[in-house]
Parts: sequence; C-alpha cells; structure tokens
Amino acid sequence: MNWLYVWLGILIFTVILEASTMQLTSIWFAIGALCAWIISIIKGPVWLQVMAFALVSVLTLIFTRPVALKYLKPKQTKTNADAIPGKEGIVVTPIRPVEGIGQVKIEGMVWSAKPEDGQSEFEVGDRVLVVRIEGVKAVIRAVSETRFA
Repeated sequence: MNWLYVWLGILIFTVILEASTMQLTSIWFAIGALCAWIISIIKGPVWLQVMAFALVSVLTLIFTRPVALKYLKPKQTKTNADAIPGKEGIVVTPIRPVEGIGQVKIEGMVWSAKPEDGQSEFEVGDRVLVVRIEGVKAVIRAVSETRFA
C-alpha cells in the first residue's frame, strides 16, 4: 500500500471538511496528515508516519485550538439588557398584567414590564427587582412595600 496517497487523501478530506464547517474541528488532523505525508515523501517508515500523524494532530489540537478559538470566535457584545437582571427599579406607570401594560425605570431607562407570577399588579413608586429580560420586557417581582414618589 502506498501511504503517500493515504495521507494526501486524509489531508484533502480534512481540509474540505474544515472549509465546509468552519468550526475548527478537523484542521488539526489536516496538519497531522501533512506531517505524515511529508514523512512518506522522504520514504520514512509507516510506523513513523502514523506516530507523526497522531502526535502532531493531538498536540496541535491541545495547544493551538484554545488560542485559535479565542481569536477566531465572534465577539459577543454585551447589551444593556445583559446588565439589567438583578437590578432594582421603580414603577413609573401602573403594571396591569391582564391589560398588558406597565413600565419600570431601571438605571435611568424605562422598560415595559410584567410580573414574574403573571398576576401581581404594581403601582407607581413601587420598588421592584428585575428577574430576567424576555424580549423587550423586564420580568419583575416586588422588593418591598416602600414607595418612592
């Protein structure tokens, strides 16, 4: 068996696979296959080709994948909505879940709001805690009975 063509086939297959997925999953094996292919060109023994393929593939996967992912992964930009859960706010328009109305002011921004339990009503000045964001609404619950006017 001519291992030159085996390594070339693996190299081509893994490069095509990587190009089609763009997930950094098979490029490491392409690098290993390239090393094994070079060794087969210079007539190195098959055991050395296989060892080079395995060793280079594993080492590049372990040592370069985390670095490559760090630089190639799209950056996620945090939005204001990411910082809102856990913050306190003040009701600025009465919250009536049946009617689907109500707003709270959180860190100077006014958000549409709905109660966490789906039925509580809040009056202007009530302090509330933002539990999470669902779409464009803050899901809230009461903090205390203290009101701000």
